[in-house]
Amino acid sequence: MLRQILGQAKKHPSLIPLFVFIGAGGTGAALYVMRLALFNPDVSWDRKNNPEPWNKLGPNEQYKVQMLLLLTYGRPWSPW
Repeated sequence: MLRQILGQAKKHPSLIPLFVFIGAGGTGAALYVMRLALFNPDVSWDRKNNPEPWNKLGPNEQYKVQMLLLLTYGRPWSPW
């Protein structure tokens, strides 16, 4: 498949930016999903030692934007 992409890029050089941006978008999406899977407190990979990691958060720790807005402005977020 890589050989075919390189062949198309040699025949049509104007496709090179398209390949670069699609590759960058796919890489960015993969890194974002990996960040969510590894660092989000709602995801638990170790069910035996830590089945509910969100319960270890203190009462003053905020990890949801909606809760922060509710405490700051006294109302939930609304787009209008």
